[in-house]
Amino acid sequence: AWALNRYYYQARIPRKDCALMANMTDKAMRLEWRQRYFDHDGIGTDEGGIERWLRLTDALGLDRDYVTSLDGLLPETRHAVDAYVNFVRNKPLLEGIASSLTELFAPRLHSERIEGMLASYDFVNEKAMAYFQRRLGQAPRDVDFALNYVKQHARAPGEQEAVIKALIFKTDVLWAQLDGLYFAYVEPGIIPPGAFRMADRALTSGAS
Repeated sequence: AWALNRYYYQARIPRKDCALMANMTDKAMRLEWRQRYFDHDGIGTDEGGIERWLRLTDALGLDRDYVTSLDGLLPETRHAVDAYVNFVRNKPLLEGIASSLTELFAPRLHSERIEGMLASYDFVNEKAMAYFQRRLGQAPRDVDFALNYVKQHARAPGEQEAVIKALIFKTDVLWAQLDGLYFAYVEPGIIPPGAFRMADRALTSGAS
């Protein structure tokens, strides 16, 4: 359920980045930021992060057509992710860039996730972890640019407060997704109508 719902977040990141670039008047900035778009959608021989995420859902026995159809999404996932894209589109550029600074914490989290999933689940292998492996190098590169931009442009107290609020908003987006998953699949375990269930047709033939 986590991997299926997280796919929606991964698939909307390129749209978020395009919305942010649309707010950039400086060509050099757009050229710098567009690498993030390529990282997710792919370019040339690089398949991109979205495709690598689908390797994980493949390993979990989820049918790709079901995952990409978004039929099994939780409403909390859809609303949280859409709110993030709209935030970046509508807020000043400084706040949009600042909202990406959750990537400061990504390398450590990805390292723990790779180690934990490989140790805990026999059906997860190195191929399934390709998304997280790639982000170990991409995230530090991305956050260096974003953090330097924020340091240079958040000079006034009001701007600095806006940056902090933008980062808090982004963590709220992530928490809202996790809260929705916990409510539906852990405690109290109330799955909304239409959301993914283990007995659904989402599971490929022979998967357990």
